[in-house]
This record gives sequence, C-alpha cells and structure tokens, in this order.
Amino acid sequence: MCGIYGGIASRADTKLDAALLNRMGQVTAHRGPDDEGLFVSNHVAIGMRRLSIIDLSGGHQPLFNEDKSIVVVCNGEIYNFRSLREHLISLGHQFSTHSDSEVIVHLYEQYGEAFLQHLNGMYALALWDANKELLIVARDRLGIKPVYYHLNDNTLLFATEAKALFQFQGLAPTLNKTAAALYLQLGYVPAPYSIFEGIQKLPVASYIKAGQGTFSIERYWKPDYEQRSYTASEWKLAIREQLEQSVASQMVSDVPIGAFLSGGIDSSLVVGLMAKHTSNPVRTYAIGFDMQGPAQIYNELPYAKQVSDLFGTDHHEIIVKPDIIHLLPKLLWHMDEPIADTAFITTYLVSEFARKDVTVILSGVGGDELFGGYRRYQGEYYNQYYQKIPSWIRKHVVQPLAHLLPSDRHSKWLNYSRLAKTFLLTAEMPFEKRYLSYIEATNEQLRNQLLNDTIDWKAHNVILDAFQTCENIPALHRLFEVDRLTQLPDDLLMLTDKMTMATSLECRVPLLDHELVELACSMPPELKIKGGELKYILKSCLSDLLPQEILYRKKRGFGAPMGAWIKKELLPLLQTLLSPEVISARGVFNPAVVQTMINEHRDNKHDHTDILIGLLNFEIWSRLMLDQTPPEILENELKQLIQ
Repeated sequence: MCGIYGGIASRADTKLDAALLNRMGQVTAHRGPDDEGLFVSNHVAIGMRRLSIIDLSGGHQPLFNEDKSIVVVCNGEIYNFRSLREHLISLGHQFSTHSDSEVIVHLYEQYGEAFLQHLNGMYALALWDANKELLIVARDRLGIKPVYYHLNDNTLLFATEAKALFQFQGLAPTLNKTAAALYLQLGYVPAPYSIFEGIQKLPVASYIKAGQGTFSIERYWKPDYEQRSYTASEWKLAIREQLEQSVASQMVSDVPIGAFLSGGIDSSLVVGLMAKHTSNPVRTYAIGFDMQGPAQIYNELPYAKQVSDLFGTDHHEIIVKPDIIHLLPKLLWHMDEPIADTAFITTYLVSEFARKDVTVILSGVGGDELFGGYRRYQGEYYNQYYQKIPSWIRKHVVQPLAHLLPSDRHSKWLNYSRLAKTFLLTAEMPFEKRYLSYIEATNEQLRNQLLNDTIDWKAHNVILDAFQTCENIPALHRLFEVDRLTQLPDDLLMLTDKMTMATSLECRVPLLDHELVELACSMPPELKIKGGELKYILKSCLSDLLPQEILYRKKRGFGAPMGAWIKKELLPLLQTLLSPEVISARGVFNPAVVQTMINEHRDNKHDHTDILIGLLNFEIWSRLMLDQTPPEILENELKQLIQ
C-alpha cells in the first residue's frame, strides 16, 4: 500500500525531475511512511511512498524487469501474486524480490497491455516501457484505489491524491463549477470529474496510455451478466466457496491484520470467515456514539459485541462524542474533495483506533451493492403493487398525503416515514429517474434554486449516462451496474481509501474481489431480493455461520448521526459557516435558499441532512483548498467562530 505519482512530458522545456517527485511524495507521506522511491529518465518521472505490507525488507519500489527497460510503481495489493509468480518463473522470468508488485513488470513483458487481465487485487499502478516510450497508468476493476490526472498540451501528470498534482508549477486549485453542481446533486463528485478545474479522475477498470505525443483511456473490464444455469442449492454453495476464497486470499500479510466490525451481515461474515482461516483470535474494531435519544439508533456496539463473542475475537470499541469540529478540516484535507457521506468521519475514527494495533484491516464494503442490500433496491418490487392501486386514487389521495408525511432519519418511525415519502413521491416516475431520486442529495428543482450558475443537467447527468450503458440486463443488475460505475467507487471506496490511508492503514475489501463480483452478476436477480427480502441468497448461504438475529436485523448505515448533531451540538457551526454573509461571499450558492433549508431541517419538515452536511463540508473544503488555509489553522478559526 502506498501513494504513486509522476508524469510524462512531450517537450523538453517541461521539467519533470526528482525535486517535483519529492514534493509530491511529501504531501502524500501519510500513505507510505515506511519508504519512498523514484525513477526519472528524460521526460518521464514516476515515484511512490510505501507502506510495507509484503516483503518488508525487499519490496522497495520502483521495481524493474531483468534489463530495466520496464519500471513500475504500484499502490495496493496483488492477491494472486504467488500463483502468477510461479507461472512466470516457469516461463523463464527472473525475480529479484518477493514483492507482490514485481509480478506486474513480468506480466507486462509476457502479455503486453493484456497484463491487467491477469491481476486479482486492488491497485493504482504506473508502468513505463522505455523501449516503446509508453506510460500506462491503471486503476483496478472496482475502483478501490483512486487515480487523479491532469492533462495539458504537452504534459500528463498523475497521482493517487489530487493535492500532489498541485506541486507542479503553474497548476493551482480552482473550482470546477460543473463538478460543484454534480456534488450538490449526489453528495460526492463522480468520475471522470473532480472538484478541481483541470483535474480528472480515472474511471474504474480503465488505464491511460501516454507517450510520443499521444493520449488515450482504455476500459479493460466489465462484469458479464449472462446468467448461469445453477440450481438454488448450487448457487448457495458457489457463493459460499467464493466468499471463503476471497477472504482467505486477502488475509496474506507480513504485518498485523484486523477487521472492522459493525455487527451487520457484511462485516460479520468477513470476521466469521477470517476466524476460520487463522488459529489466532481476529482483532476486531467497532465504533459507537455517546448520545441519548433518537440518535442511539446509530449505536451498533451490542451487535458487534455479539459477533465478537461468537467468534472469540480480540475486540476493541471506541465511543465518539459530537465534538468533531477539530476533525473536519483535517479529514476534508485528506479527502481532497468535499463529501456529504458522514461515513468518512466514522471510517477515519475507527481507522485511527485500529492503527494502534494493526497495519491491515478487512472491511465489508460492497456487500450491499453486490447482493441487493439497500432499501432503494426494493423499489421495483414494491412498485408493482403500487401500480395496482387505481390511478385516480394514486393521483388524488396517495400523492397529496405523501407530501404531508414528516421526514427525519434519526428516529425509527420518522425514518420509516421518510422512506415511505420518498417511495410514494417517486412512484410515478420512469425507472431510471425513480432510482435517481432515491440516491440524489437534492432534486433538480432545489439544485437550480441553490446554484447561482445554471447547468445543463442532461449533458452532465452521470447517473442517467450510466443507465444507458446497461439497457439490456435485468432491472436489479442495472442498479448494481450504475452503482458500480458511480457511487461505489467515487463515494464509498473513495472515502474508505482516503480515511484509512490518512492513518497509514491498508484497508482490503474482500466482498469486492472481482471473481466474486463476476459470480454475483451471473446470478438470477430474484435470488438476491426474493419476496421483498434483501440479500436472500447471501443470508441463505451464511445460515450456519451467523445467528438469525444478525442475519435479519434492521440495516443501519456506517455513518455518524450528523443530522441530529446539526440540530443541536453542531448548530452554531452550521449557522456560522452557512450564514448569508459566508454563502454570498463564496458566490456559489443562493444564501436565502440555504437558510430556508436550515429552518426546514430544524423543524422536521424536510430531512435535509445530506445537503446541509454537504454544504457545510463544501465551505470547510473551500477554506482549505481554494483559500489555502492549513488544516491546523482552520481548526482554530472554527473553534473561535462558535465560542
């Protein structure tokens, strides 16, 4: 695990040298505190910061082939490196280290650009072929590891983190207003956009080819949704076997390893399968909240303790209070981009806690997408019953009543009301727009009121664009495919990578092993959600591993109760940073609309949690990145603002 960075220039007057690489490395040193390396040759420069996981003494990067004509740096892990190594040695290749990343240079020697088809892992990598004068920069199949890049007339720059790119002379952080509008829509910035003008994100399962004045992006993988003719029993067996293999393969490490544990199905199955493949107690880490009242629904510590007791883990818990003002500047600096998903806070806190003991952590991220675990995936199931209601009653009775439902996610019954309200108010929409309404932080009408600048949403709607790439597969598979291309890599995996690496902790996600993904994509959709039951097949194949109360308990996300906090403890911060004066000075949003949303959220008329947190984080991010205020100074300024 590390951070990579570098570039290639087509003109001799553009300087890419060791000094630039050193600056890029220093700003991302948290990703690799153990080692650093660089390679500079004429117009090409690539470097890395290393967090040592495998081959601690011999895995220094960059890595080379036998005649040093091919050089590579890699951020991540190659899980099938042992079998690849044996295969390549049998073909005559000679290895100089035991690093998992060295297989990349020899795979490229053997298979050319098709080398990516052989890798099972999470990675962002850069490979330079001196003979062909070709630079390849690749991102793994599911987008577990991020890649940012900047391209101008004569230079390509790339890095794991956007802030490293600003070490290049002449490139400064400025706001991309289209990306800001997309952030307002989704609560994150989707690829290929980034929040910075002139910087883009490499899409999932893609690689850049650059050299001799040419540049292109190639897509090298997508799941095959052709259904396999298995019986239900065969599906259970196949899924269980692949789960076991995925978890076992990702436990390979030369440093201490642990697991995040929320007590939900996904993290619990990872811990349970880890326990089967080790003779020592699995180290597990859970987070809870020091709050009373409705926000206690976020506290999952009792469920995590139940799973810990079941598998005899070495269990550790951390309790979080709503005094996180000192955290937000530091965390948003690490994130590079603003985000409305509160999971970035909890992920950082539990990562910081776990890093005291371990260097590698396993997470259950991806299980909900892969096996149909989100309530929004139930929309099509319930919509078939809704459509049986006479249209006159739907239009003149149901829809007007839906508008009157209260909305708040921090109370059990108000949360049910929020979900029902969302479903009913979108039930008359076409399939794609109905799903879009479930995942948007704001609807188009509100966005247009909020934004000072207009935007052509048809030209910049990445969700609807993603739907168009998968028109001929079943509805549930279409929803996964859209999430695979958008929210999963650019929200959940992005925050997981940035927040774990902020603490120099490597996070692995075995439920997103691409072989498991390919298997799940070839499954009949009705086995994932059956009779309205989420994760039906996954629960079935885990019935001997996990107790019923874990398999069938109500789902709770891994976020913080920020919606409750911004009504009470964090309300002064919200009112200060989103005041009419501050919003007007920033010039991006309409201050009157922002104030209306604050009032509606406080009075439970509308649940504006996501967008208010998004706006709050946007202002803090702007002060960090656009105003160039260091995190530690901004932290002190925020404390003074609310005293």
